Amino acid sequence: MRRLALLVSTALLGLGLTAPARAELIVFEDGRVVKAAGYRLLPGELEVLLPGGGSYRVDLSRVDRIVEDEVVVETVVLEGDGRILPGHTYDLSYQASRKPLFGTAFDSLIEAAAKKENIDASFVSALIRAESNYEPRAISRKGARGLMQLMPATAKRLSVRRPFDPASNVAGGVRYLRELVDRFGHQPELVLAAYNAGEQAVESYGGVPPYRETLAYVGRILRWWQPAPLVAGAAGPAAAEPDPSVGARN
Repeated sequence: MRRLALLVSTALLGLGLTAPARAELIVFEDGRVVKAAGYRLLPGELEVLLPGGGSYRVDLSRVDRIVEDEVVVETVVLEGDGRILPGHTYDLSYQASRKPLFGTAFDSLIEAAAKKENIDASFVSALIRAESNYEPRAISRKGARGLMQLMPATAKRLSVRRPFDPASNVAGGVRYLRELVDRFGHQPELVLAAYNAGEQAVESYGGVPPYRETLAYVGRILRWWQPAPLVAGAAGPAAAEPDPSVGARN
């Protein structure tokens, strides 16, 4: 299996040579990021454990996402099978011939939402498998809910009032994917990384952030999903001309 190497930092000598630094990164809806020693999920609240001891509680609806295991290394390796090259664009737009991948009871919902938002239905289906394994009542230990694992703050922003309703959850999650494709262009590794770790993390690192959770998440989906080549003009200006400030660093 070939590997996709994404250069994201020169702070340490290399993966395996230096012990990774563990951290819980609490990302708030206003973009603020807090590094915590851990957290506890409480009814309607998140208790943030502080590195020096002590803790404080915040309303769960203020938390955009939680990312585990920050790892800063010289070269972060994103496992893949060589079909996707970092910094290259692929067609993430809806095509009737590109169906959901796993033959589930939710395929028609995925297809409808993907068509409405002009997003590749097979891409959406792979993301759902990684997020919830198609369990509509799934609740993560971080508080994310439903098929596409929407945090309460994200669900609120997307007007998803019933996160455990498959149609509402998928519609909201695919709408969020549309926002990410518009923001990062048709670069699937950046779109997936932003869905997992947040837009600010992708922009701060200039590519897939060096979090073990995010690297594993992106790599897993890219092994399941077969990209479609980008046809000039087929996916619109955002695909043809992605933001040059976002991408793998050289």
